[in-house]
Amino acid sequence: MRAAVVGHVEWVEFLRVDHVPTAGEIVEATESWQEPAGGGAAAAVQLLKLCGDAVFYTALGDDELGHRAHAALTTWGLRVEAAFRDDVTRRAITHVDTQGERTITVVGERLAPHARDGLAWDGLAGTDAVYLTDGDVGALRHARRARVLVATARILPLLAEAKLHVDALVGSRRDPAEEYLEGALDPPPEVVVRTSGAGGGTVAVRGEATRSFSAPPLPGPIVDSYGAGDSFAAGLTYALARDLPPLDAARFAARCGAAVLTGRGPYEAQLRDPGG
Repeated sequence: MRAAVVGHVEWVEFLRVDHVPTAGEIVEATESWQEPAGGGAAAAVQLLKLCGDAVFYTALGDDELGHRAHAALTTWGLRVEAAFRDDVTRRAITHVDTQGERTITVVGERLAPHARDGLAWDGLAGTDAVYLTDGDVGALRHARRARVLVATARILPLLAEAKLHVDALVGSRRDPAEEYLEGALDPPPEVVVRTSGAGGGTVAVRGEATRSFSAPPLPGPIVDSYGAGDSFAAGLTYALARDLPPLDAARFAARCGAAVLTGRGPYEAQLRDPGG
């Protein structure tokens, strides 16, 4: 299967703490690490592990962190089509508490790939599956050349401007930034998936009744929730491209999200074997 992600990456410093500090408080981190992450990068690596191959279309600052991020992603086996901008790579600081909950502070503007960047956009023609987290209208139109296009609800204004047909839209019931109201997109997406963490989620197929799915049992104790939603979206993209019915695709995606909860950061515990 040929898969790709069009979207963003951030350089993330993770800090494991007893609890997120309140105003004026000092807390001690018991563990720290750094790596490229963000919704686009995490989903791209998950698709790589599911498909055996994936391409990540993105933009990075032409700075030390941008080149470190590019090197790390390619070292993991991901094919990266990156535009290096005369800008700084966006950073993030993520606190992970003893319950595994993550709290994120971002620093800098989010960089997204643009159609004019001169990336190998023709490679998207005939691609089986693309997951979209950011870009410009031209980049979105390149992404639409894929057989299956899945997008995050975080970019609703951009999707509305592009007026693209989206096969599936993924949002979270717990995040107001991912709220989708019927009629917000024209044409409307074929499938709308809304997640609710441990509460499972819903799948609405156009013209059909909304159906629910349950969260699967966790394969281990919760370690870190960072990237669970991104791996869910990647798993959904993969499953839909494998022609699974939408509800079954969401159930598979939930397994991908659950797996990530049991590892450190977004990559350590990502699901590799679709049949496992």
